[in-house]
Amino acid sequence: MRDFPRADDADGLPSESAPTGTAVWQGRATNRAQWLLAAAGAAFLALGIELAVDSSGTHGAVPLVMSVVGCIAVGLLVIFGTLAFVHVAVRVDDQALEVRCGHIGLPRRRIPLSHVVGAELDPRVTPRQWGGWGYRWRPEQGMAVVVRRGEAVVLRLGDGRTFTVTVDGAAEAVRVIRSRCGLGPADR
Repeated sequence: MRDFPRADDADGLPSESAPTGTAVWQGRATNRAQWLLAAAGAAFLALGIELAVDSSGTHGAVPLVMSVVGCIAVGLLVIFGTLAFVHVAVRVDDQALEVRCGHIGLPRRRIPLSHVVGAELDPRVTPRQWGGWGYRWRPEQGMAVVVRRGEAVVLRLGDGRTFTVTVDGAAEAVRVIRSRCGLGPADR
């Protein structure tokens, strides 16, 4: 069996989330274009604040309140919606695959390896296939976390559903998952 890197933190000590000596595969994917959308959200937020602070009130209170609330709401939704999917971190240990999105790790998904009946590499996942970036669900395709185009891990679960996540080094992740689930080498 191939040796995988240990779960170490920045100090070189074993991570508290994994037992000492447990082999853990970790990968990430980043989409820097999301920062542009976050900047647009910040612009809407700034516009809403500007309207609230520097309003002359010549057009009435109701349109002003609607404009301010609308700009602030759109700004906050765009900022938080895009920052949640700037990057994804994937971790595979002996028990589960865990996906964490964004800077605070939310949304999060943990799939026990005991529920996995298949793992494949999809080298050409695009946001268009899934209806955009983010945490997605499509009845004919299952669930996915898509932060960029490119390679992805596709898990087939015991209940018939699938879960896809875009991550750098997806081929290695598939090998690790297949090895830990006793699925044998990937079909090519």
